[in-house]
Amino acid sequence: MITVSEVSMNFGEQILFDNVNVTFNQGERYGLTGPNGSGKSTFMKIITGDQEPMSGRVQKPRKVGILRQDHYRFEEQRVIDVVLMGNAPLWEAMFEKEELLKKGDALTDEDGMRLGELEGTIAEEDGYTAESNAAELLEGLGIAEKYHEEKMSSLTGGDKVRVLLAQALFGDPEALLLDEPTNALDIASIRWLEGFLKDYRGVLVVISHDRHFLNEVCDRIADIDYETIIVYPGNYDDMVHQKAEARSSLELVNSAKKKKIQDLQEFVQRFRAGSRASQVKSREKSLEREKQALADLKRSNIERPWLRFEMKRPSGKQALVVQGLSKRFGDKVICDNLNFGLFRGDKVAVVGSNGIGKTSLLRLLVGELQPDAGSAEWGYETHVGYMPQDHHEQIEKSDITAHKWLWGWNQEADEEQIRAMFGRLLFKKEEPFKPTSVLSGGETVRLLLARLMLLKPNVLVLDEPTNHLDLEAIRSLTDALVAYEGCCVFVTHDRQMVSTVADRILELSEDGIRELTPQQFMEGDFLTKHKTYQKVSW
Repeated sequence: MITVSEVSMNFGEQILFDNVNVTFNQGERYGLTGPNGSGKSTFMKIITGDQEPMSGRVQKPRKVGILRQDHYRFEEQRVIDVVLMGNAPLWEAMFEKEELLKKGDALTDEDGMRLGELEGTIAEEDGYTAESNAAELLEGLGIAEKYHEEKMSSLTGGDKVRVLLAQALFGDPEALLLDEPTNALDIASIRWLEGFLKDYRGVLVVISHDRHFLNEVCDRIADIDYETIIVYPGNYDDMVHQKAEARSSLELVNSAKKKKIQDLQEFVQRFRAGSRASQVKSREKSLEREKQALADLKRSNIERPWLRFEMKRPSGKQALVVQGLSKRFGDKVICDNLNFGLFRGDKVAVVGSNGIGKTSLLRLLVGELQPDAGSAEWGYETHVGYMPQDHHEQIEKSDITAHKWLWGWNQEADEEQIRAMFGRLLFKKEEPFKPTSVLSGGETVRLLLARLMLLKPNVLVLDEPTNHLDLEAIRSLTDALVAYEGCCVFVTHDRQMVSTVADRILELSEDGIRELTPQQFMEGDFLTKHKTYQKVSW
């Protein structure tokens, strides 16, 4: 159990949460939600002890496993050592012992006494079976023994996350705190992680911008909003419904109270100087009670960007023809004699494991990469809007302002249109006049989306468009793509977006490229060729 008591935190004048009291119970899985900047990571750091709150206290179990957003922190460490670091007392004792033994004949009596203390700590923490226990945990998570002595830098992003999960789990923690665990994971790995976490029997608190992941894993949602944290039963979609109903009910009650207060005030003012003094006095008491009972409705910090993709003109019926398309980099085959077509209005999701070539395929389609053979020909009157995964391909980090950069894509637009565009994408006050070099990840993505709205293409090609967006922005983007009347080809690891937007799915694998139906995708049919990981017992 984790108990948070009277915790408050603010940055300057911005109150993140005030006097929060919440308990995370054993055996329950909590999603920690809220828009970017609401304080999710700050609250997680307060729980882990990495940050002190302005007031309040946190009680947590002695053994807590933590997955932070620093997946590349241990690049030069051995994989097995990274796992051992999950038991800090053991790792520190082993490290200090090794350093002392390097002294050899120069060891002092004091060093000898310290070695004895360290041996006691190592024995107490099961240090003499630690490496075999860590190896067993790694293999259970799908990291083969041949990688255990390798450096972390040799692993893929998804395997790094598995190793860090092993680190968090090493020592049998009573609580597990995960900050964006699906970052750098492909869809197959995310599905594996969902099953893995469902079997965890301790306290789980997880931050994620993946709506489908939260729905699958969590049975409670701790939502940061209205300067507090409220725990809702159920998954993310359940929380959204309950939260909207609760707010609506509270607003109706407040509205009725305000009407009653107004009626009481009018009565008091009308008859104060008359013969109904006793009634006026009674009404004044009622008025005071009603004012005290009036709820203080704090403003929500949730904002949804307004997104809508329009077309200057529709494309021809045949939007794209791919014939005999082939591309390889050395021994790695991206596509081999690929043939397919896109028609006006098609929505196609490209899925597959990390590093399989999804980005390369999109670059082949938009002409940024030349094929070894074959062709990808866009049809009559097509106007392609491309959003790369590497945002620096389109936005150079320079002193040019976001406002000037965006206006440069459509000189026919007037100042009012450009300002309105920034407002819809949640850029506040002077934020559009910041240099592109200082834009955050979320601001950069919103700027690229604004560019596409301004250009009004009839084909959208999007590579990981949800990166750096919060859940509300992802929902807005999903709705905009559903409403879009043009053709769309997109790569994403967000299954909610795939299942909602796509009517066709291309899966890339080592065996080639095949087309899936949305039903096959959601049922996990595309995982049949992937390795299945043995379940870790708790």
